[in-house]
Amino acid sequence: MRLPKLLTTIRTYDAGQFLADLLAGLTVAMVALPLSLAIAIASGADPSTGLVTAVVAGFLISAFGGSRVQIGGPTGAFIVVVFSIIAEHGYDGLVLATLMAGLILIVAGYFRAGRLIAHVPEAVVNGFTIGIAIIIATSQIKDFLGLRLDHLPADFIETVPMLAGATDTLNLAALGVAVVALICILVLRRLAPRFPGLIVGLAAASALVVALNLPVDTIQSRFGDLPSGLPMPSLPDVSFDRIAELLPSAIIIAFLAGVESLLSAMVADRMIGGQHRPNAELTAQGIANIGSAFFGGLPATGAIARTATNIRAGGQTPVAGLVHALVLLVIMMFAAPAAGYLAMPALAALLMVTAWNMSEPHRWPEYLRAPIGDRVLLVITLLLTVFVDLTVAIGVGVALGLALRLARRKADDSDWTPPER
Repeated sequence: MRLPKLLTTIRTYDAGQFLADLLAGLTVAMVALPLSLAIAIASGADPSTGLVTAVVAGFLISAFGGSRVQIGGPTGAFIVVVFSIIAEHGYDGLVLATLMAGLILIVAGYFRAGRLIAHVPEAVVNGFTIGIAIIIATSQIKDFLGLRLDHLPADFIETVPMLAGATDTLNLAALGVAVVALICILVLRRLAPRFPGLIVGLAAASALVVALNLPVDTIQSRFGDLPSGLPMPSLPDVSFDRIAELLPSAIIIAFLAGVESLLSAMVADRMIGGQHRPNAELTAQGIANIGSAFFGGLPATGAIARTATNIRAGGQTPVAGLVHALVLLVIMMFAAPAAGYLAMPALAALLMVTAWNMSEPHRWPEYLRAPIGDRVLLVITLLLTVFVDLTVAIGVGVALGLALRLARRKADDSDWTPPER
């Protein structure tokens, strides 16, 4: 079934639900604002592209999606992929790959592939998620410590020695700002989990930079002024050679968007006791990524952290997601200069927390108790993600997972003996 949940929930919508969705949408927007900026910067893109993605893709995912409470936008899982595509093919190449991924997802939704993605081995998903978290955290060391480096390579093996060689450029002011942001985020998350502690922590740390005139980079000092609205829609340059060149990247984007959105929807189902429509969700991801590409945005998918925030804040229908996107658009139009004062070390601290949460440390004991085959599969996928390439990691992981599943099924079959009659 590909009918959007919005059309289902709107039939019995009332003023009480709207008030709940309005408050939840405002809360999620406060969380999505700094995350969208930080994810775009970490991906090697202009920070404004993160906001564009959150507005356009976030609105479309809620409008066409198959979950009552899913919130979409740019996510940490895409940072590694996006950074690599931009480094190899330029930003125009990323936009074309995102557009192609959107088309792939729409086709997948049409042919009801939503249930198939759910069969990707959990060990593979956990392995590349932890691997991505490691790469994200490593990429933020530069801004967290205020190191003076012109750029960081996409390759993890090259990044580590470059960071080690630049430790003599440590900026104590930047480190102090990052620590203040980190402490604020963690303390507020513990004491007031429903409170938008991310934006408060970033604002407090960034206010120190302005008040004390600290020698610390901000979004405005590094990237210039943020735009006060959405750009005009346009199409990237398209040619057969370009499409063939970017097809592997588009497949990876589509795969990640599909897997993460369905995982997020399943988590949301457990939290609200609901049931999402996987094929509607895939179709919505496709529409959202095409829309994001038209406006020069990043790849998008359902965001587990923002979806959970929406649920905890009382969101009941997709209207909360629509409100979240519209609030971000209003902030872009009227408060973009204020967002430019956010300090880069504070954003690095935010992404450090995001990477830690992505790795789900509370589940590590569970991984250690898993069957040996699953543990090996997780470690192989993790190592390939960090040291080789995400494309290779997913391909090898899925293939090994399928072989492992077939081997277990064969073993189960061989243990069966016909009963005596």
